[in-house]
Amino acid sequence: MTATITAAGTSPDPAVAPRQKRRGAAFWLATGWLGLLALLALFVELLPLAAPDAPAGAPNLPPFAAFPEFLGTDGIGRSVLSRLVHGARISLTVSIGATLLAAVAGGLLGVLAAYLRGPAESAIGVLLDTVLAFPPLLLLLALAAVVRPGVGTLVASLGLLFVPPFARLAKAAALSRLSREYFTAARALGAGHGRLLFRELLPGCVAPVASYAVVMAALMIMVEGALSFLGVGIPPPAPSWGAMIAAGKDFLAVAPQLVLVPCAAMFLTVLSFNTAGERLRARGEDA
Repeated sequence: MTATITAAGTSPDPAVAPRQKRRGAAFWLATGWLGLLALLALFVELLPLAAPDAPAGAPNLPPFAAFPEFLGTDGIGRSVLSRLVHGARISLTVSIGATLLAAVAGGLLGVLAAYLRGPAESAIGVLLDTVLAFPPLLLLLALAAVVRPGVGTLVASLGLLFVPPFARLAKAAALSRLSREYFTAARALGAGHGRLLFRELLPGCVAPVASYAVVMAALMIMVEGALSFLGVGIPPPAPSWGAMIAAGKDFLAVAPQLVLVPCAAMFLTVLSFNTAGERLRARGEDA
């Protein structure tokens, strides 16, 4: 059997196009879910939903028993839908805020370490190794015991905890660009440190850091949910997906939707972030 030869001299793989279509469809589905979740979180006050901390009906109402509370109520009669959407706002705020903090701080430290080298690189390395030396869960539990838990506390602690991975990624990306022709030419022409750092070196590190940040946002959601499940994350009565799972486990036999609904929301959100991040990473490598 002879393969059809294209103008480039290679035979096309018939499995590539369907695989690319599936990846493209998964990317747009993930983006759509994240966009819908963001819109609901931003405009939740405009929705005809009950307050997340006030009873909206009888306890443990099944799904579709009332409208607009079509996801039913929890063990004390609060709207599951309202708490789910308000919990999405908290999860996205913590996830995006902590990821941005870690990406900006880690990216700058990594680029500085690659550019300055010498004692500055060693000092930054010692700082990052010190943060990595602490067990993450124990460090978060210790911070929760010392500082009052809340959204701001979680954003700051998670952001600082995940600075080292971003710094190492940014440093590797910056080191690969120090020997590029455009950087060598700019330095030979007498460009200052500011131009070399922010015009020649830093822009080339944005793409890998950004694609990694999307994947890390998924991890932030899981960490925030785990901390809230353990009772050291978002304090009640503020809604959180992890806290909803913790409260619903006591009613698992009679109302399994109290656990399944927030678990499904967290699963879809984490999967969407991972899908979008992998797609962006692949496009960055192709570019």
